[in-house]
Amino acid sequence: MVIKAILLTGISLNKDINMKKIINLLSLVTLVSVLSGCSSIVSKSDYAVAISSSPESANFTVTDKQGREVHSGLTPETITLSSSAGYFSAASYTITFTKEGYPDKVFTLRSDLDGWYIGNIVFGGLIGMLVVDPATGAMYRLPERVDVSLGNPISYIPEKLTI
Repeated sequence: MVIKAILLTGISLNKDINMKKIINLLSLVTLVSVLSGCSSIVSKSDYAVAISSSPESANFTVTDKQGREVHSGLTPETITLSSSAGYFSAASYTITFTKEGYPDKVFTLRSDLDGWYIGNIVFGGLIGMLVVDPATGAMYRLPERVDVSLGNPISYIPEKLTI
């Protein structure tokens, strides 16, 4: 299409020299498009997170920043969570663990800045840094695991029974 546009404008082409320039230009445009967001290329925005507890078989509920339940299950389990909560907003989740005979535990899971995001300084430029990676959520990452100890069992002392 580029060649047709050049021919239609009446520009004469020296096939050897101008075709090389066109191919080089198209290669450069493709390269810039592909590298427009470094984290988007190398990283991801959804992460598998292994949730475990000691002791196992604890119920857990995951809620997002707005308090919406995004998952519930029984430990151990691997779930998929988004590392972003919107444009330039890192995700944060509250995981509540419950198990009969143990105190409830609350764990806060926060995404942090992905090191590949800094690659935009070299590869992606401002488009990758200010548009692509923040919009896709690839500028953040989540840890691979959450391991929570529920602590010691709660002592249960029955009330005195009167007969």
